[in-house]
Order: sequence, then C-alpha cells, then structure tokens
Amino acid sequence: MTDSLYNFAARLREFIAATAGRFGAASPLHAQDEVAFATLALELFALQFAHNPAYRKICEARGVALATVTHWTQIPAVPTAAFKELELTCLAPEQRTAVFHSSGTTEQRPSRHFHCAESLALYETSARGFFNAHYAPELRPLILTPPPEQTPHSSLVHMFEMIRRDRNQPASAFVGALAADGSWVLNLERAQADLAQAICDDTPLLLLGTAFSFVHLLDALAEQNLKFRLPTGSRVMETGGYKGRSRTLPKAELHALISDRLGVPPAHIGCEYGMSELSSQAYDTGKLGEPTYGERSFHFPPWARAQLISPETGRAVAVGETGLIRIVDLANAVSVLAIQTEDLGVRHPGGFKLLGRAQLAESRGCSLMPAA
Repeated sequence: MTDSLYNFAARLREFIAATAGRFGAASPLHAQDEVAFATLALELFALQFAHNPAYRKICEARGVALATVTHWTQIPAVPTAAFKELELTCLAPEQRTAVFHSSGTTEQRPSRHFHCAESLALYETSARGFFNAHYAPELRPLILTPPPEQTPHSSLVHMFEMIRRDRNQPASAFVGALAADGSWVLNLERAQADLAQAICDDTPLLLLGTAFSFVHLLDALAEQNLKFRLPTGSRVMETGGYKGRSRTLPKAELHALISDRLGVPPAHIGCEYGMSELSSQAYDTGKLGEPTYGERSFHFPPWARAQLISPETGRAVAVGETGLIRIVDLANAVSVLAIQTEDLGVRHPGGFKLLGRAQLAESRGCSLMPAA
C-alpha cells in the first residue's frame, strides 16, 4: 500500500466520522458532503489507475484515460465476475495479508478481494460507522454463522466478528459451524438455549444471520412446536441468499415466520445488502430511532453511492425504473471503487429496491432473495 493510499485512507476516515449518522429524514446529507464525495472519488480513481495494473488495463481497453473522467459517475465500473479472473488490487503479493471470497457454490471459482491490515481497518471503520447507526450498540449479538476461525475468507463473518468484539461478547455468540462438506450449519441446541436465556434475563438480542440460517432455525422450532417472544427492543438482521442450503422463501414470508416464532415485530427485522467485492454495506431499515415510512429501500452510507444502470443504454434509469445495480464505494481503497453487480433493482429516491439476480447472471451465494 503506497503512502498516497495511506493518506487517502486517513482523509476517508475523517469523512466517515463526519457523515456516518447523516442520512434519512432527520439528518440528510449536506451539499458539502456531496462535493467531498465527488472529490474523494476522483482522487481514488486516479490512485487506482496508477497502482492497480489490472484495473488500468480495463480502463485503457475501454478508451478511458484519467483526463476523460471529470465526474464520479464516469468512473469505469468493473463487473463482479472480473474478481474471479483478475488480481484487481493495488497491493503487491507480499502485502496481501487477507482475502475475502464470494460465497457461491463450491463448484464455482470464487471472487477474490485482497486486503492488508490498513484496508481491513478501513473496512471495519466503514462497516462499524453505518451498522451502529442502524442497530443500537447496546444490543447483545447472537450470530447464526460459523466463527471466523472456521470461515477466514468470509467478509460477512469478518463483519459479525467485529460486531461481537465491539460489544464485548464471548466467542460463543457464534452458534453456527462449518460442516464436513463446507456448508454452514446451526448448533440448534445452543441457539435455542441462548434465545431462552435472553428471555429469562430480559436482555434484548440482535439476531444476525443469513436467510438460509434463519430457515434452518425456524424449521427446527416448527418441528418442536416452539415459539419464543424475545425481549422488547430485540432486532433481527438477515442477509444473503440460500445457496441451495435450505428451502427458499420470499422475504415477506421469511419475516412473517421470524415474527411468529421469535416474537420480533416486522418493523424490527432488517436486511443487509453486501458482497465480498465491497467494503461498505447497504441496509433497508430507517435510521436508529427514526420511523421507516412507506416501502423500504436499501441505501448505502454517505461514502458509497448506488446507481441503477440500464443494460440497454448504459445510462442511469429514472426513479421507478429497473436497472442493474452499480456501486461506487470509497472504502474499496486498495481494489476498485466502482463495481458493476449482476443484481437488478428499482430506483427509489435516495436508494433502491432489490429485485434479485439479472436473468442469465451467474448464481451468487450472497444475492438476496427475490422480493415478495
């Protein structure tokens, strides 16, 4: 990682600290935030053009030079599939101390997002700043995934481990495990015991997991005819798809089952949108303590932007129209800041509603379920 990228990371941390809670109706972005984002995006593009050889070749093949990019919306986006084939990084091989993989089926070649200690710290700054604005820091996490030592290449588990650490919870907060075939399974006995203990202690929980992990838990509770009513103030965050690891449920049905079996109101159940190729996440819930009005939509933090792009014209679609989701993420300091996903969404004011994978797109483990 070069000195110029270190300097960029320091300025980005200042921007994150200043804007982490600035979104939604109560505290919208300021005009200077938009100017700062645009300035940082162009600076980072120049740094990645200079220090990321694979990305520079992609830009040059498209006829893009530094002088031709004058606004962040013109920054060339790299498709997520390119992370499977290319080393899209500014880091020399000896600097790559960690790598996150996409979570598709075992037969697929995974994407590779390389990190060093500094970029992981920036990843955590980004994740922490926006997560804590949505989920109160005093909530005790119960995590339905394997622990990080079993899944060292999962960006999702890395984030969950950061949340566990920040909230001073024991490693036993993870109640998932890695099966012999590499699949994620639940220790159902431990999960049920922790749910019962939270009720006994009247301690609100923050239940975190993938959609298929929740299905496993809910199906087990249904088989035993068990229902819990978690303490008032408990929250649920589900993310990811099913990867063929469970039956597939529309989001509304999954959330209704969570409410029925765990006693958490639908308004307190949220979704996360993220992927291994990014360093920031989007959430579909309102700001902490701020009501959510109307239809939910995902929104990224102030240091990332989502565009909805027409696959026919390559231009941004209008509000209410459908397009492919493209993300510009400033926290992707040492890889590529502009990512073209294979996910479809409907553009909403300030955000988007997720529809699912584009037709013929390769199946991705962390794509979210179709809308109900």
